[in-house]
Amino acid sequence: MTKVYHTGDVDVRALNGVSLKLYEAEMAVLLGPSGSGKSTLLNILGGLDQATSGTVHFRGQNLTAFSERQLTRYRRENVGFVFQFYNLIPSLTAWENVALVTEVAKDPMPPDEALAMVDLSNRMTHFPAQLSGGEQQRVAIARAIAKRPEVLLCDEPTGALDSKTGILVLEALTRINEELGTTTAIITHNAGIQAIAHRVISFIDGRIAATHENDTRIAPAEVSW
Repeated sequence: MTKVYHTGDVDVRALNGVSLKLYEAEMAVLLGPSGSGKSTLLNILGGLDQATSGTVHFRGQNLTAFSERQLTRYRRENVGFVFQFYNLIPSLTAWENVALVTEVAKDPMPPDEALAMVDLSNRMTHFPAQLSGGEQQRVAIARAIAKRPEVLLCDEPTGALDSKTGILVLEALTRINEELGTTTAIITHNAGIQAIAHRVISFIDGRIAATHENDTRIAPAEVSW
């Protein structure tokens, strides 16, 4: 797969010949510096962007051939997104922010259940301004998983957090991966996070530089920040 952005007379290759498989129920960490192509790849996998060349397949379906309407349905039914910035609606409580997704999902879990999975049962009636950064990110995770997605794509989910709150977010993601079997891809530039994954894919200059599996994984609480 390649992705080329045209800026005036300059072509920027955000992805330069990337080939990757994500496996059912695995937790994969996509590791690399800013500008290495990680976010571009995640956006293409999630149906938010399209490759310049190459194909993307999900359970035998060629997403590259999908219409915009089909991609919208794919995103709604199959993919959960977690971004560095939480994108919560300030005027809605944590419960209401999650409920927005459950109203359009095919087989959603109740908002209470999704918030319980990220240990926020006691904060459901709070507004985003009343929550810490880590709590807001966990609401965003609850919102993403409430529609029971098969794939959870996380773009720097701990990037705006300190180590203590970042660990709480990683614990929530690990629990979801283990208990729901959700295929989880986490983008990060924090090398310490790679130790919680089943598999680590290292990026540089729009290419995959290396891939390795962790024989022994560590708990999020053991991550060296």
